[in-house]
Amino acid sequence: MSAQRPIFYYDLGSPYSYLAAERVNHVLPVVPVWQPLLLGAVFKATGRRSWSLGDDRAAGMAEIERRAAERGLPAIRWPNPWPDDMLTAMRAAIFAQRSGRAVAFSLAAFRQAFAAGRDLAEIDNVLLAAAACELHPRAVIKGIASTVVKDRLRAETEAAVERGVQGVPTITVNDRLFWGDDRLEDAAAALAAG
Repeated sequence: MSAQRPIFYYDLGSPYSYLAAERVNHVLPVVPVWQPLLLGAVFKATGRRSWSLGDDRAAGMAEIERRAAERGLPAIRWPNPWPDDMLTAMRAAIFAQRSGRAVAFSLAAFRQAFAAGRDLAEIDNVLLAAAACELHPRAVIKGIASTVVKDRLRAETEAAVERGVQGVPTITVNDRLFWGDDRLEDAAAALAAG
């Protein structure tokens, strides 16, 4: 029996997801399915809350900045405000996925947020990312408002929670979950081991 294709779960508002997104296709021996989900809904379902809203915020931000520098990424520019409502951006990611452009759109959106410091709660910033991967603005706006996209984001988020996802980034390798930007190499090893 062949192994299932790994899944990369992410939310565009997560800087750890950004760090993972910049490496995941190079670290894993198989390109994963890029699966957007709504992290706020995951937190609600699991009774958790974001570290960015607690006492560890400054330390977490410094850690992300350190990791970005170590990996040769541009200096982190934090959107203001951060975190913010990612619902529109995540619906756009689902629309891009349905259009076969999940990776290109998501990388462009992550870079808008964490390399350019743009707030993805603002539709114009989402549309900049969409334009970078040749998604037409009117199509994106229509897609974001569609019931199909809204239902798909909800269903994918619920499926991730059922699978055991508690945060992002998470990589699934068959029935194993690897949660965290620092777990990509572990996921790659699990894939290589079969």
